Order: sequence, then structure tokens, then C-alpha cells
Amino acid sequence: MAVRERPKAVSLTEAAAERVKALMAQRGAGFLRVGVKNGGCAGMEYEMAYVDAPGPLDERVEDHGVEIVLESKALLFLLGTQIDYEISPLHAKFVFNNPNQTDACGCGESVTIVPVKEV
Repeated sequence: MAVRERPKAVSLTEAAAERVKALMAQRGAGFLRVGVKNGGCAGMEYEMAYVDAPGPLDERVEDHGVEIVLESKALLFLLGTQIDYEISPLHAKFVFNNPNQTDACGCGESVTIVPVKEV
């Protein structure tokens, strides 16, 4: 009986992976750390940081050659999220396509996210 591969908690598009690799090479970091924090007018904000090592409770995910670590306290808010990187004439930014996000503020800096419920 074949064991089904567990889906990734968070994934990257190829554009996001290439940008993260370039930024990590500049900084000499080994991992992209993703989390959420309370803040902004909609209640929560996404956080990204480059770190040398994961924390003891962080969830590790590899996608497109990038090592991602997820804060354990943010895991239920981030399950199923795809991180993209968009470039337009006015901006270049990471975009979180999160199925758990229910709202966003007008300025785009904060979001409302509900944790995944047990199935």
C-alpha cells in the first residue's frame, strides 16, 4: 500500500521562490520564516524573515528549493497558503493567497484570518 504524500502547509510560486532565493543569497540566510502577528486595522499581519536556523517548534517545508519554516502559533492560520511574488509598474511585493483569509483592510497591510477548523 502506497503512502500518500502529505500536502505542504505553505507553498511558493516559482516567481516567489526565485525572489526568495535571490534575497537569501544576498543576506546569507538559510531559511525563510513565515508567521502572523496581531496588528493593523483588520486584525492580523503576515510576517516574513530570513533566519539561519528554525526555532524548536517551527514546522519545516521545502518548496522549489527554498526552505520555509512556519511559526507553530501561526500554522493553523497559514495552512493552504500560496505565497506569490508580483511585479507591476508601481510595486514589487510578496502576495499571500490564503484560503483562511476572510477580509483585508483597504491599504492591504493587514488581514482577517480564521484558523483552520478540525475536519
